[in-house]
Amino acid sequence: MKYLKLLLLVVLTSGSAQLWSQKSPGDALTIKLNESGNEYLKFSFLGQVWLRETQTNPGSTVYGTPVNHVEDIGLRRWRMIFQGRISDRVSFFTQFGQNNFGYLSQKYAGSFFHDAVIDFAVVPKHLTFGGGLTGFGGPSRYSSPSVGSFLGLDAPLYQQTTNGVSDQFLRKLAVYAKGKIGKLDYRVALSKPMAIQLGSEAAVAISETSSFSKEAPNLQPQGYVSWQFLDQESNANPYATGTYLGKKSVFNIGAGAVYQSNAMWHTSGTDTVSTDMLQLAVDAFLDLPINKSTGSAITAYAAFHSLDFGKDYLRDVGAMNPTNGLNGNGTISGSGDAFPMIGTGTVGFVQVGYKFKDNLIQTGTIQPYGSVQYANYTRLDEPMVMWETGVNYLLYGSHMAKISACYQNRPVFDVTPTGVNEITRRGMAIVQLQVAI
Repeated sequence: MKYLKLLLLVVLTSGSAQLWSQKSPGDALTIKLNESGNEYLKFSFLGQVWLRETQTNPGSTVYGTPVNHVEDIGLRRWRMIFQGRISDRVSFFTQFGQNNFGYLSQKYAGSFFHDAVIDFAVVPKHLTFGGGLTGFGGPSRYSSPSVGSFLGLDAPLYQQTTNGVSDQFLRKLAVYAKGKIGKLDYRVALSKPMAIQLGSEAAVAISETSSFSKEAPNLQPQGYVSWQFLDQESNANPYATGTYLGKKSVFNIGAGAVYQSNAMWHTSGTDTVSTDMLQLAVDAFLDLPINKSTGSAITAYAAFHSLDFGKDYLRDVGAMNPTNGLNGNGTISGSGDAFPMIGTGTVGFVQVGYKFKDNLIQTGTIQPYGSVQYANYTRLDEPMVMWETGVNYLLYGSHMAKISACYQNRPVFDVTPTGVNEITRRGMAIVQLQVAI
């Protein structure tokens, strides 16, 4: 009750401004609840605006009108985060906002809770239990990415393997345990998958190729562990930093898994066959200053995934898709900017970036990067390769104010006389404006 009174006092009176602290531009706003500051309330914000030109997939339409390319503007992410520690053992984390608001979005709707978590430190630092709507789990580092600190324009979205299908933008209703033992950082969770009937694959009918089962879902155990050789990363929340911009020396090797019994189904003759879902991954992350005196730094990430969603499962994904239909000229890659991102098979991913010296351009600097996703999915008769390259202009040398430009080149697959093969490629150019505190 005393903390509630204190919060109301801060909101209602301007004379309490000294309780707010902000060490430098871009830092979260914080209210100290005690003199030491280890009990606090913290507010932060993230906004990402996309300006985009997309070469659309064959057969793409917008409400029935064929389109070969689309120029659009959208809110890729708009988030408000409120978190705090109300004692040395009790914390909470809440994130509210909207994703993918574009010219085809439903008006006057869309904001929702991304996270709503309470946790209790049983053995501070070493063992914390928590629960709620959370991103803690597996199978890899960027299954839960920190959206304000990406190296690339976006996360490697294939690592959010059930995004929008049985979760809410990667978050799941779950209980979890997390902690550190020496250099080992761990997180394990038991989640309840959300109803498939309310997800992005609700309309998928059962067929000879695997899809998510519409029967009552079983619990989903999952976890991720990493050995942090150099500087230790925080696990206060589940979200992994994309690049530290040379502010830390980090080298981690990690591994994770997600399992759900009878998560998938397909037909075999007149029978319905249920199969398990199993996702396994190993990855490595490196972020090192090259020259501490100038601020130059390198960031690199590599991952390998083995994904089993059942017989020939394949899912096309297009971020903030600028189209909403497909005519008779369409392909199995779907409409707009979609491509076969996720499926049963194996996936490799590599991303590398280099941050130039501080104050390269007045108070800012640039950070070029490149990444490749290479997948062998059982449904496809040749590898799926998506690549992108881009550059971040860090206006103040941080993620606080950032302008990013990216070009992505993706494949289009369809059924051919020799199987399911790549028939053409399409490109997408994006400029992103970001503000984060």
